Amino acid sequence: MTLLIEAAVESLDAARAAARGGAHRLELCTDLAHGGTTPDLNLLQAQLPIPAFVLVRPRAGDFAYTDTEHRTMLEQIARAKRAGAHGIVTGDLSLDRTRDLIAAARPLPVTFHRAFDVFPDPSDALERLIGLGVERVLTSGGAPTAPEGAAQIRRLVVQAKGRIGILPGGGIDATNVARLVRETGVNEVHFSVRDVAKVKAVKRSLDLGM
Repeated sequence: MTLLIEAAVESLDAARAAARGGAHRLELCTDLAHGGTTPDLNLLQAQLPIPAFVLVRPRAGDFAYTDTEHRTMLEQIARAKRAGAHGIVTGDLSLDRTRDLIAAARPLPVTFHRAFDVFPDPSDALERLIGLGVERVLTSGGAPTAPEGAAQIRRLVVQAKGRIGILPGGGIDATNVARLVRETGVNEVHFSVRDVAKVKAVKRSLDLGM
């Protein structure tokens, strides 16, 4: 099995480094220190070497957005599509509003981001997102990091039964990725990247540990 690596990047240099290291997909964002927000979409005008998903999140903090912020998110999705995004990463704790975001993103695939970890009943939330047609969920299993949330991530993988992708993210690096993949059964992982060394180290760890 080839494990898909998604690299969260804040710059063109980081995007190119991730691709050189062997990442398969990018998540373009900014302000990763605070969970990530919508990036400068001019990044999409560059010659990105691998497919790029765009994070659409107008601010850091909670995931309950005002009417004005919701309109901003719809506009950002439209701009990302026009700029050539390959997918959209977004979400709102109001699933009615999430439905609007998904509709705006189509025909692009949608990842529901780590707002998922805020839902009090992740099993119910997963079924509702499946019903909305979301392609994947980015999650740390409700824990501070994905390795700490491995047991919950595994439960989500089992529940999903291939109907939706489970993408672990948060605190993943070369020291823990192989064990995380073995324990959860996921087929893709997500982590932040600033240089080529981290991606190469993760791939080396996977080659040795799987």
